[in-house]
Amino acid sequence: QVQLVESGGGLVQAGGSLRLSCAASVRTFSNYVMGWFRQAPGKEREFVAAITWSATNTYYADSVKGRFTISRDNAKNTVYLQMNSLKPEDTAVYYCAMRTVAGKEYDYWGQGTQVTVSP
Repeated sequence: QVQLVESGGGLVQAGGSLRLSCAASVRTFSNYVMGWFRQAPGKEREFVAAITWSATNTYYADSVKGRFTISRDNAKNTVYLQMNSLKPEDTAVYYCAMRTVAGKEYDYWGQGTQVTVSP
């Protein structure tokens, strides 16, 4: 079955940077839209960023726009989330997600990686 494995999370001070990676176990990675979501304790999962299969279109939540950058390397079956100027409110478990090009919902999810931003 499809597997998504996130990595790169950790503890960082406010203003610092982290780069998250998500490796996908799928034969036709380029046929999928990739996204990043996050969930803080006691809160619902929220959208962070997404990138189309061709990497020509990207989408960002207003809360991270200008600070986070999503990218993908189809040859490596990997999607990245570069996070700069991190804030304490960015603290959450970050999840990688995947959907088909024709789909509207994200059907596959990783287990998440913890990002903690200290003041």
